[in-house]
Amino acid sequence: MLVLAHISDLHLDGTERATERAERVRDRLWELPGPVDALLVTGDIADHGAEAEYEEAARILGLRDRGAPFPVLTCPGNHDSRAAYRKALLGEPAGDGPVNSVRVFDDAAVLMCDSSVPGSDEGELDEETYAWIEETLDELDGLPALLAFHHPPVALHHPLPDAYQLRRPSALAALLERRSEVAGIITGHAHTPAATTFGGLPLVVGPGVTWTLRLPWEGEGAADREAPPGFAFHVLDDEGRLTSHFRVAV
Repeated sequence: MLVLAHISDLHLDGTERATERAERVRDRLWELPGPVDALLVTGDIADHGAEAEYEEAARILGLRDRGAPFPVLTCPGNHDSRAAYRKALLGEPAGDGPVNSVRVFDDAAVLMCDSSVPGSDEGELDEETYAWIEETLDELDGLPALLAFHHPPVALHHPLPDAYQLRRPSALAALLERRSEVAGIITGHAHTPAATTFGGLPLVVGPGVTWTLRLPWEGEGAADREAPPGFAFHVLDDEGRLTSHFRVAV
C-alpha cells in the first residue's frame, strides 16, 4: 500500500500571505502522528518562476536540510521556470528540457511528469516526456504506477482551468490504453479538489494552497482567497484501487 500526501499551487511570491499558507500546510503534514510515504507537490510552486521563490520553497519543504520527515516529490506547473526550478529547488544544473522524475516504492511508483509549456499557461506532455514514461514503465516491469503532472486532461466545468487544459489528451488516453500498470492520475492547476475519470482510470485534482477556485454556481469571482489552504491524501492499496481524502489546514 502506498500513502501520499498531496499539495499543489503554492504560488510562492515572497509575500507573507503565500509563505504563511504554505507553512501552515507544511506544519500539518510534518506533525502527522503517523508518517505517509511521500509528499507530492503538483506544480505552480513559484508564482513568477524566480530563483528566490524556489529557494523559499526548498526551505519550506525541507529540501535543502533534509528536514522533511518523508520524501518530497515535485513536478512543474505553468507558473514554474524549468531552469530556475532545476537550479534553486532541485539543486541540479539549469536546463530547459522537461523536468521528469520517478520515485520507486516497495509496492508502487510515482512518475512526476512535466506538463509545462514554456511561455504558455496551457499544458502538454511532449514527445520526450511520453517516451520517458514508456521507458520508465518498461523498467518498472509491471509495478503499479501513478502519473502526476500539473494540468488536468479533462474539463472541470469552470472557464478558468478549462481554458488551459492539457493539450492532446488523446495521446495520453492512447498511452493509458497500452499501459495497464498505470493505476491513476494526480494533477493540480485548478485550485479546486476534484475527482473524475480519464481513460477509465481515477483522475484526482488536488486543492490549491494559495486560493480556492469558486465554481460558477458558488457566486461571483473565481478566486476565494479566504478559504483555508487545502491538501489531500491518496491511498493506492494492494488491489490497485486509488482512494483520495481531502482536508483543509485551518
